[in-house]
Amino acid sequence: MESLPITSRGAERLREELKRLKKVERPRIIDAIAEARAHGDLSENAEYHAAREEQGFIEGRIKELDSSLGLAQVIDPTSLDTGGRIVFGATVELFNIATEEEVTYQIVGNLESNVEKSRISISSPIARALIGKEVDDEVEVKTPGGVITYEILSVKYI
Repeated sequence: MESLPITSRGAERLREELKRLKKVERPRIIDAIAEARAHGDLSENAEYHAAREEQGFIEGRIKELDSSLGLAQVIDPTSLDTGGRIVFGATVELFNIATEEEVTYQIVGNLESNVEKSRISISSPIARALIGKEVDDEVEVKTPGGVITYEILSVKYI
């Protein structure tokens, strides 16, 4: 099987979520199912059916996290010596030449990407365009809305 790259911080977040699901959410839903069963006829018991559905989601997420963490290749960005080049784990500050706006992204694995938190997947078009580049390089990124040109302002490994 193929390993999945993930930052050490991302792996820790997934481990915390897995622990919470197993130690808090799973027991809570088991109690909710038991309570709903105590109400009698299960065929017309909406609480029971809702709790069973939630249990299915929780168990599915637990399996997904177990599997993902088993395949994870944890990479600590702070320990990378890249000679100033952008690689997995880099936090990159960019300047959009057309709009004159600055944006900051961290390049992370697919498991931990979250655009709202400025974490972009290594397989995204912008990350693929940035890999191997250095500060002061200009990068063209092909997007559905057209080509965007960025200047790389800084590269950090934090």
